[in-house]
Amino acid sequence: MIDLPVAFKGAPASPYTRKMIALMRYRHIPYRFLVGMAADKAGMPKAAVELLPTFYLPNAEGVLAAVTDSTPLIRRLEQEVSGRSALPPDPLLALIDALLEDFADEWVTKAMFHYRWNFADGIDKAGDILPQHFVGVNADEALLDATKAYFSQRQIARLAVVGSNDQTAGMIEASYLRLVDLLDAHLRVQPFLMGQRPGASDFALYGQLSQLAHFDPTSMALTLKRSRRVFAWVELVEDLSGLEPHSSDWASGDALQPTLLALLQELAQGYVPVLLANARARAQGEKQVTVELPAGLWQQGVVPYQAKCLRWLREQFVALDAQHQASARQILQTAGIAQLIDDTL
Repeated sequence: MIDLPVAFKGAPASPYTRKMIALMRYRHIPYRFLVGMAADKAGMPKAAVELLPTFYLPNAEGVLAAVTDSTPLIRRLEQEVSGRSALPPDPLLALIDALLEDFADEWVTKAMFHYRWNFADGIDKAGDILPQHFVGVNADEALLDATKAYFSQRQIARLAVVGSNDQTAGMIEASYLRLVDLLDAHLRVQPFLMGQRPGASDFALYGQLSQLAHFDPTSMALTLKRSRRVFAWVELVEDLSGLEPHSSDWASGDALQPTLLALLQELAQGYVPVLLANARARAQGEKQVTVELPAGLWQQGVVPYQAKCLRWLREQFVALDAQHQASARQILQTAGIAQLIDDTL
């Protein structure tokens, strides 16, 4: 079992770190947040691949291990720490929640990275602030300047990895503005994606928007101009420790709000076709993903992890009973994304 408080390493500018901090606050799970070199100084184990956040949890032998990946971390915390669940008990709603969580983690993050490292004001601000999360605010100016140059160059070079390039830039920006509009419409009906209480998808979307709406200058200005409601929602989700959730607060998987269905329809514009094309390319041993989207041709490198994401979603669908599978298929067909579960790879 997990010992409390839970220790984990992260950074304020990491959307996945912010996702997990907000979830921990909401679920009243005590934690120790390790920033910069604090984890190394505390002698914490190293992860096989350094990702943020990194949680330090006991493995099967009871030995403390470094664990990454927010999606399975949320599921493990649900199993080992009771109360104030962020996963809907309705299997149908849980599938929709998982789908929207993955959309935020794997698609909206493209906009986050794009706005941060593709615009001069974003590059300058991120270069000034982010390195201090690692080298410390007390670092001398020469070190901060050198770290800014190195860190910025490295991150800009990674734009192609997330799919941001001259050909896709317009599609990413249009997708983000549509998301803000769709979320604004939904928040007029209910305060969270999953109803009157948040699900994992709410925290995943919050994580990305904590950067897009509240840090990176270009997207922050666009968000505030587009929707004061979305801007305020991000501030509220940051700390939901005072919210008292009830079982009746979950939305009904069989009667989703039209605004949530509209958000699911947005997944057909990029997320679902790219997710499927990525899985096909990986299965065929290709290095490049090329797929025609409604807005134009999308090209990026294959992302092996996203093939795993698709597999998890399909496994969750298969695990549903026949009645829930039929309902899920109807919802996905209405949203225009039934190929997510039906297409042969």
